[in-house]
Amino acid sequence: MLFILAGVLGFITIAGLGLALAGGDSQTAKAAKRAQHIGGVAVERQAATRNRAAANAPDVRRQAILKALKDQERKQKKATLSIAARMQAAGLGGDVRPFWIVSVALGVILALIVLVLGQTPLVALGAGFAAGAGLPRWLLAVLAKRRAGKFTEAFSDAIDIIVRGVKSGLPLHDCLRIIGQESPEPLAGEFRMLTENVGMGVPMEAALEKMYERMPTSELRFFAIVLSIQQKTGGNLSEALGNLSAVLRARKLMKEKIKALSAEAVASALIIGALPPGVVVLISVTSPAYMQPLFTDPRGHLMLLAAGIWMSLGIFVMRKMINFKF
Repeated sequence: MLFILAGVLGFITIAGLGLALAGGDSQTAKAAKRAQHIGGVAVERQAATRNRAAANAPDVRRQAILKALKDQERKQKKATLSIAARMQAAGLGGDVRPFWIVSVALGVILALIVLVLGQTPLVALGAGFAAGAGLPRWLLAVLAKRRAGKFTEAFSDAIDIIVRGVKSGLPLHDCLRIIGQESPEPLAGEFRMLTENVGMGVPMEAALEKMYERMPTSELRFFAIVLSIQQKTGGNLSEALGNLSAVLRARKLMKEKIKALSAEAVASALIIGALPPGVVVLISVTSPAYMQPLFTDPRGHLMLLAAGIWMSLGIFVMRKMINFKF
């Protein structure tokens, strides 16, 4: 009996030691797995930190800015070719039907006027085509340029509002709303549409892209690129926008300086371009019989055509010489 009891106790002792040793191995394995997991998380965090630092490197940020600029420039060239984009830039909406109606009406009216004055149908057709195809586009370009100038004039002040708001702790969306409420038109209207699009769930990058389609200016392109890169890579938004505001003000100052220096060349180009038509009009008023063969004889028509071609080439060359892009 004593021998059986000793055997049972020995078995229990051996079994207990085995369970204890097995439990110790399990705890060791769990600890090893936990340490491995913690080490993996630390490695992932270090990799993310290295990637973020690499993204914030000056060379990488410069390449990202250049790529975004090239993409925006391609979009701008494609957008400015359509009448709808030009009408949006002029603040006339995106419906092109009124534009074509006005163009056709102007062309027909001027062609009828030229026919009533006794000119040939060919001259009337050319005058009607010039009025219908050229005059509305020219007016549209003037309106778009004037609206873009008003927008650019107050854009630096709007960026300063964002910089001060971000430094004081306001969210970016609230700063944009303040610009839409306090700034002059057309800046206020564009920023109101921007905040409405963002409030309806449109991403900031997509909303800025739509705003750029309505107002294709270089200043707005720079602003959209800065916000896009800041959202992707992080960084100090107030500092980036402050630098952008300084750059835009320097561009504005340089633009005014170049305008003052090129004023004489612009005046000379206007005088040279207006001199031949002015002489023709004056001679036609003072001596109609002297200028009549130029409009009635076929050789006079050829002379007018050649003169128009050469005048157009000269005006185009002078415009390229005095036109400065910023």
